[in-house]
Amino acid sequence: MSGVQGRADWDLVVVGAGPAGATAALAALQHSPHLRVALLDREAFPRDKCCGDGIAPHVLDVLAPLGAADVVTGWHPVERLDLAHGQEVVQGRMRRPVHVVPRTVFDARLVERATAAGATLLRHRVRAVASTPAATVLDGLLSATVVIGADGAHSVVRQALVRAGGRVSPKGARPRAVALRGYAPVSGRLAGRQLIRFGDRVQPAYAWSFDRGDGLANVGYGELATDGAPLTRQLMLGELERLVPGVVETGTDWRAHHLPLSSWRSGREQPDGPVLLTGDAAGLVNPMTGEGIYYAVATGALAGRVAAQALAREEPAEAGSQLRFAVGRLLGRHLRHTWAAGRLARMAPVIDAGIRSATHDPRVFDQLVELGLGDGRITRRLAGGLARELGGARGRR
Repeated sequence: MSGVQGRADWDLVVVGAGPAGATAALAALQHSPHLRVALLDREAFPRDKCCGDGIAPHVLDVLAPLGAADVVTGWHPVERLDLAHGQEVVQGRMRRPVHVVPRTVFDARLVERATAAGATLLRHRVRAVASTPAATVLDGLLSATVVIGADGAHSVVRQALVRAGGRVSPKGARPRAVALRGYAPVSGRLAGRQLIRFGDRVQPAYAWSFDRGDGLANVGYGELATDGAPLTRQLMLGELERLVPGVVETGTDWRAHHLPLSSWRSGREQPDGPVLLTGDAAGLVNPMTGEGIYYAVATGALAGRVAAQALAREEPAEAGSQLRFAVGRLLGRHLRHTWAAGRLARMAPVIDAGIRSATHDPRVFDQLVELGLGDGRITRRLAGGLARELGGARGRR
């Protein structure tokens, strides 16, 4: 991984080499192997990220056609999921298993696939984005016909688009969550499963333990950020210990991160032009669960293909509208449903009703998993189950 040395011109520059960026580079080069593609990141790989490390099967569905589904090789799939809030508990086998792969491994493997396909990996932190009639220039050093912003929650590329006006809303306009993650030895009661246990603070607020299959579990706590008292490390560790006792004392590698949650407008903010946004930079994080890797690889793959097609047609200015259409077609309805579900999940009785309904109906359990980890929707069955349980709860009072 080399640094930027002098002025260079590229067909495509991808800012950020995480799952969204690496997938975008890989997809662009699969479509047009001759493209000059630079993949930028401020850090050297492998590097860690605050994340639950869950790789939903939908992620592999996207990566398989790109020849990269083997990035989870050697990591055992997890088939069981426990959801709990207070005395309400549902335990079930997921219809499709999930892998739990540390980001130090997953991201580095994706970067390897992208560079093997022909991308040039450069270590560089982008600070300034300027548009000219002919190209987009980064820090006065890198010129690109098309730029893909995959630079995360604090995206410099996104902020440049905000300053330029258009569809993109500023960072502060989106709901946010804060999460704290560590790794702890797996105990018998947590082995072979993903556990999500909701707390009693501002919802959605939950602790988790995801078995990696190698003797360690990814453990953590996150909740919706508000204008109230700040979410300190001490508070979040205290909530994690209360909800999943024993993991804080044995946990290590604690990292915290802000998550820009999807809103009802997500997927429609991509402006016209040759600068594209993907993953966290596009504000695509599930507001129910905080999951973002599927959105990252899915929109990264779309952005890479759209960029390559626009370059092949010599119409880079059309890339933005094409990506907006493609993301809307793939995720638009799902994003509207997750926004509605995220609003409902702010009410503890709705969480309880969802857990009870999933206990009684395995198909509701499956649909909750799809809504939280993949591209699911609020089906009639799920809505009906929630309504019945909410009505039953009122009757029990």
